[in-house]
Amino acid sequence: MTRRARADSAEYNSRRQPPRESPSARSVAEPSAEPSAEREVRRAAGSEPVRAAARAGLVVNGIIHLLVAWLALRVAFGSRERADQTGALQTVAAEPFGRLLLWLIVVAFAAVVVWRAREAIWGFRYVLDTGDRARKRMFSAGQAILFAALAVLAGRVAGGSSAGNGGQGLTAQLLRYPLGRVLVVVVGVGVLVGGVIMAYRGWKKTFTEDVDLQRASPTLRAVAERTGQFGSVAKGFAVAIVGVLVAFAGLAYQPARAQGLDVALKTLVAQPFGPALLVVVALGFASYGVFAFFDARYHRV
Repeated sequence: MTRRARADSAEYNSRRQPPRESPSARSVAEPSAEPSAEREVRRAAGSEPVRAAARAGLVVNGIIHLLVAWLALRVAFGSRERADQTGALQTVAAEPFGRLLLWLIVVAFAAVVVWRAREAIWGFRYVLDTGDRARKRMFSAGQAILFAALAVLAGRVAGGSSAGNGGQGLTAQLLRYPLGRVLVVVVGVGVLVGGVIMAYRGWKKTFTEDVDLQRASPTLRAVAERTGQFGSVAKGFAVAIVGVLVAFAGLAYQPARAQGLDVALKTLVAQPFGPALLVVVALGFASYGVFAFFDARYHRV
């Protein structure tokens, strides 16, 4: 490696990587007065088998994004297939030994839930700013909920039951209550904001803060950053569309509009220049899927 390359790598590490905890700092952050039961739970949640299974879950997440991208591309060119996580899991189930693979996916996703829950409760002690630490823990809590939902979905598909349309059914139930319309609109706005935040995090590349890319070569580091950036922006755009549809379902009292990613993508393709936009979104999902492989390899699990 040339002197200039070493300097560039050092500059990158100083900008992107959080300070590593020293043993003395860890002893301060983790006082000896911590209850033994809590300490054992934390250690079990951070054990090597759980970490390895969590990394496998991140790899599976990447594969699912690639499958969603493929299904979305087919929709862009006229297919009526289901282009969302359910469609991706049903594609896996249709393969030889597909249902067995789905049960393994359930286990891997459950490990991600355990890992993310551990982060949400005890993680990011190296972050000195309490506000930043709280935001990171809240993000991990959201990821734990997301992967728990994916694990349940994979389990239902593996068990042979129809995944159905939970969004529409839940919206219909909420709209029966006096404040149901308000709740649906609030949920829709929350999803919309979540999509915007995801796109913003992608554009600013804040996702690199918790990925130890200093071990990667400069070329792989650049690929990881660009795929994560483009993928996060495109996925955030798609999630924002879901939020808009859910909010309109509440405003118009039409639960059929709140039907998740599949209907969001098909709504997009029906617009002027929709197929071209959907191709871009599909490429973004594929890009995020590629980044997920880097995430599985370099994330601080």
